[in-house]
Amino acid sequence: MSADVQFASLPAASTGHLPRAKGRVAASALRFGSLLAFASILVVFSLTAPYFLTIGNIGNVLGQSAIAGVLAIGLTIVLIAGGSNVVTGGIDLSLAANMGLSAATYATLIQLGYGDLTAAGGALLTGLSIGAVNAAAVVFAGIVPLLATLAVMNVVAGLELVLTQNTVVPASTDFLTAISASDGFGVPILAYVLIGFTAFAAAIVQYTPLGLRLYAAGEFPDAARAAGLPLKRLLAGAFVASGLCGGFAGIISVSYLSGSTTGSGEMLLPVVVTALLGSVFSRRLVPTITGTLVSALFVGFLINGFQLLNLPSTLVSGVQGLLILIVVSATTLVRKREI
Repeated sequence: MSADVQFASLPAASTGHLPRAKGRVAASALRFGSLLAFASILVVFSLTAPYFLTIGNIGNVLGQSAIAGVLAIGLTIVLIAGGSNVVTGGIDLSLAANMGLSAATYATLIQLGYGDLTAAGGALLTGLSIGAVNAAAVVFAGIVPLLATLAVMNVVAGLELVLTQNTVVPASTDFLTAISASDGFGVPILAYVLIGFTAFAAAIVQYTPLGLRLYAAGEFPDAARAAGLPLKRLLAGAFVASGLCGGFAGIISVSYLSGSTTGSGEMLLPVVVTALLGSVFSRRLVPTITGTLVSALFVGFLINGFQLLNLPSTLVSGVQGLLILIVVSATTLVRKREI
């Protein structure tokens, strides 16, 4: 009887091995294809756009990508803990509005005569509070993240308009000037801020037991629950961390724009593109902090090349929307083959 059982199980194992092997091949093709596309864009723009691959321009791309990169890292943390399914899993659509309100808080406090330390604390507290509201809505109220963060986004955007009266709130201090300056090679300080922030986030998320728990909660929730991991607390913590990233991005935004400006909602599409695209630059097609940095550079160089060639800015949004469609479709198909 045992011999019959073992013999009967062999075809199932062999037939299951082929789709998984095809899935691994498809995943490798998608990953290397993305890197090839990145390299091709660099080559094409370097041949057609003047000064594209100079140190100064590369530094400018990093500096210009700092705000979107920090926000995308926050979204990546939510994707990791909640799962990469943007409908039922982890998503935070309030990040751009979070950045706008945090920036408005910082600039308003400066206008009222407070110092940079108090203003920065206010911005971070604002972002932290928005993240806590998202966590409460998703984890404790049980609202789907897509709908919960969409509702919070609209509320936060309204609060920003009330606080700023829909006007620009200028802010200028020595601290903000130092952050927005460049070094002796013409590289913006914000470029170093982005790299340092990425290294700090990657060290926690990708190389600590807490990070491993976040991945387990997002990728294997049933197994994580059976192992006794606090899934709700991990997901809530991810939303709070994402909110904190929004607050930090608000500080960067004030330094970059010399104040708080309206229109923060326009940052949402680049942030979503950067976070979702980051998964194709990882080994297992899962969201990673380092993959998000590469993705931020990919999007940054793409936008920069369009600007240097004087191409219409409307094309950028179209390309970003197309990238979301391609990445989500490709990763979904690859993961289905791996099952």
